[in-house]
Amino acid sequence: MIFDTHAHYDDVKFKEDQKQVIERQFSGGVSGILNCATCLENIPETLKLCKKYERMYAALGIHPSDCYRYKSPDDSLSALEKVISDNDVRALGEIGLDYHYDFSPKDSQLQYFEAQLCLAEKLGLPAVIHDREAHGDVFERLRSFKGIAIIHSCSESAETVRQLCRKGHYVSFSGSVTFKNANSVREAAKTVPDGLLLVETDSPYMAPVPHRGERNESLYIRYIIDVLAEVRGDTREHIERITEENAKRLFKII
Repeated sequence: MIFDTHAHYDDVKFKEDQKQVIERQFSGGVSGILNCATCLENIPETLKLCKKYERMYAALGIHPSDCYRYKSPDDSLSALEKVISDNDVRALGEIGLDYHYDFSPKDSQLQYFEAQLCLAEKLGLPAVIHDREAHGDVFERLRSFKGIAIIHSCSESAETVRQLCRKGHYVSFSGSVTFKNANSVREAAKTVPDGLLLVETDSPYMAPVPHRGERNESLYIRYIIDVLAEVRGDTREHIERITEENAKRLFKII
């Protein structure tokens, strides 16, 4: 069975056939999906989906590219904390830093990232970390983080991954591990201990080869698992089993 630890089925790309797509995932061998909200505005749809589908779980947070929507962390994070406290939420995220796009100023991104890491500690939730071209600043903030982080769609070096795993953080691999030019991602994948390895789609984005460029969905994780099995010298059954076990343990799913 496959557990997708990062998806966005609330995305507008699923507007026309959301119900059919989600039901296809669960009937096709997906045992669980963590659906990640990225701002206060799409939290209601994520919660609605998670109440509708018993094997879909919520992660709520403010993405670095969405920080511009709010004046300061004070009011927005108070609202985030309240909605998390009032609902069944399994992780805080996705949060982090994105220096590739300039949707939100760096200072604002850092403010929100640090404040949400503190909130994850306070609430005892794992933090889903978005890191795009911001490895140094993300790593520096995680040094003092006392909770558990999930490195979403890993793009870090093998050495950085080793250091993150020594702190007990989980590392999740997406479709990028299947890309032809992603040798560094595959090298990093070799270094993750079995007990800290996760897989994800970032659906509808980041579709793996041979579906690159298409709308992504959780069942395409099979291609990610095949590559991980190859580079780690394991069977696909082993990778399926350990990544599902790790996700269920991390998100406290019986």
